[in-house]
Amino acid sequence: MSWAGPDEILLSTSLAGFLDKKLIVLLRDGRKLLGTLCSFDQFANVVLQGACERVIVGELYCDVPLGLYVIRGENVVLIGELDREKDELPSHMTCVSEAEIRTAEKAEKEARDLKGTMRKRMEFLDFD
Repeated sequence: MSWAGPDEILLSTSLAGFLDKKLIVLLRDGRKLLGTLCSFDQFANVVLQGACERVIVGELYCDVPLGLYVIRGENVVLIGELDREKDELPSHMTCVSEAEIRTAEKAEKEARDLKGTMRKRMEFLDFD
């Protein structure tokens, strides 16, 4: 017989209230996953049913379907319940296709990389 520590008891009682509810899970790498919690364990490993990854670039977004998804607990930063009654995103956000959001992601990354390159080139200028 093994005993659960206080952290394990707290985790199991707190996540038990979210079973069969729609959640958002923020991962360590910045991804946001949405889905219905169907299982979890004492290590915060979670299983989402009907999961999708919400990709947001500027005012564009896309929910990329993933299906049944297992998330390792060490990658979880935050878990929160979504209100099914309310709109999840502001009205000015535009839903686009997966291809369009991937193109926008690529353009955003290239702009960020260019900005970093320009900053490195100008480091010799001491603005302090």
